[in-house]
Amino acid sequence: MKSVEKKISEMRQRKSQYLKGLDETKIKLQHEQGKMTARERLHLLYDSGWYDELYTFAEHTSTSFGMAGKHLPGDGVVTALGSINGRLIHSASQDFTVMGGSVGEQHAWKICEVMNMALKNGTPFISINDSGGARIQEGVLSLRGYGKIFYYNTLLSGVVPQISIIAGPCAGGAAYSPALMDFIIMVDKTGQLFIAGPQVIKEATGEQISAEELGVAMTQATITGNIHFIARDDADAIEICQRLLSYLPSNNTQDPPMVGDGEIVIMEDETLNHIIPDDPRDPYNMWDVLMRIFDPDSFFEVQPHFARNMIITFARLNGRVVGIIANQPIQKFGAIDINASDKAARFIRFCNAFNIPLVSFVDVPGFLPGVEQEFGGIIRHGAKMLFAFSAATVPKVTVVLRKAYGGAYLAMSAKSLGADRVAAWPTAEIAEDRVAAWPTAEIAVMGAEGAVSVLFKDEIKNSNDPIAKRKELIEKYREEFASPYPAAAEGMVDSIIEPKQTRHFLSISLESLRNKRELRPAKKHGLIPL
Repeated sequence: MKSVEKKISEMRQRKSQYLKGLDETKIKLQHEQGKMTARERLHLLYDSGWYDELYTFAEHTSTSFGMAGKHLPGDGVVTALGSINGRLIHSASQDFTVMGGSVGEQHAWKICEVMNMALKNGTPFISINDSGGARIQEGVLSLRGYGKIFYYNTLLSGVVPQISIIAGPCAGGAAYSPALMDFIIMVDKTGQLFIAGPQVIKEATGEQISAEELGVAMTQATITGNIHFIARDDADAIEICQRLLSYLPSNNTQDPPMVGDGEIVIMEDETLNHIIPDDPRDPYNMWDVLMRIFDPDSFFEVQPHFARNMIITFARLNGRVVGIIANQPIQKFGAIDINASDKAARFIRFCNAFNIPLVSFVDVPGFLPGVEQEFGGIIRHGAKMLFAFSAATVPKVTVVLRKAYGGAYLAMSAKSLGADRVAAWPTAEIAEDRVAAWPTAEIAVMGAEGAVSVLFKDEIKNSNDPIAKRKELIEKYREEFASPYPAAAEGMVDSIIEPKQTRHFLSISLESLRNKRELRPAKKHGLIPL
């Protein structure tokens, strides 16, 4: 046999032996738990199931604690590249069937190498987490490996999109890598995410809680806000990931993927002219507004279970991707609280980093009052939204539907915070460089009720009928000041539009801002109030 043929035969044999090293019993157990294997997940993730596996023959070099001579295929992680919707994507998928997917030195090195490739090539990075955590047999080498992964997560941040799928355990220090990424998709029931497990918590504090209560998807989605999407199973998680990528550019030098030819399609929906309740205290569902303005079936809501008084979602307008931030009046009357502030600020910063225009829909009575909010730091958290919108240089368009009171209005991208276009409905509020308001908008320091109580306190008190007098003054104040016209007179609103014209306003505004350039003072980075 020729030497070349012999070497090829040897390579094939080594590859065969490598795959034989995978434990069939553990693979079967993985399936019984409703989980795919690392390679099955990648096969489903990439176009036509094809991917190029990298560092297949990487092995650990540890000799302590029974590790000498122990064969761990791929050192418990599969690193790969391939295409998703025709675009190059790099990934790492932990293999729980190999020593519980534990992270050792070579395991971490493989992940860092593929992340470095994503950085150099400007491609999104996807991490599929299914690991028992640090490989304690390798001690500080495992710890150093985690540190390197966190370092690369930070290097990639704002350069290429990073998506984490939590498909199994992800505990302890391992949880920080997903937390440093842009989006987390968590598989219901099989995914687990926490820093200290139930046993550690019990020993440290005496508190008792099950792993299911502590680290499951719904807890992380509704209470902590750590994750963005809940998936039914591995296949659903991968489908969510693929759909999410369809809204994102490959890197920060590109625009997001577009659908269609970009032709501006103007549609007017008469229902919008009647959607705001006559009583300013009556709530309505903001989704009823959004669904009538943007391209049909183009919404992709982020964190739908967390801080539901604030909506953040991707959508398309004339085929182009936008990021929407909207108050939700049917939840806490649309008031902004701590969680809503954090949710919105992070989304704003992501969209700005990846060239996605921002559209705000405002109906906000203020920041949520209360001792718990004050002691929880609503000032600091609310300031994150002010900072994020002020720092954003992508096109920013604001539509004020109804209430736009005080600092909470500013936090929703007012003109003074750099909004490019602001419109108000006749019932509406404010925004910058060009702001539109509906005729229903009310833009003011505070609501009519609060303003009257401050301005006319003595007049009401000395009246023969204080209740009737207060009501009279509220109506008078609302007619004179609680409208978009004073704000428009001061240039705080660019246009007052019929609600049915909102799509037209947004389409023209965003088209006119496509070549927007905004210079900022040279600096390392701003200091967001974390």
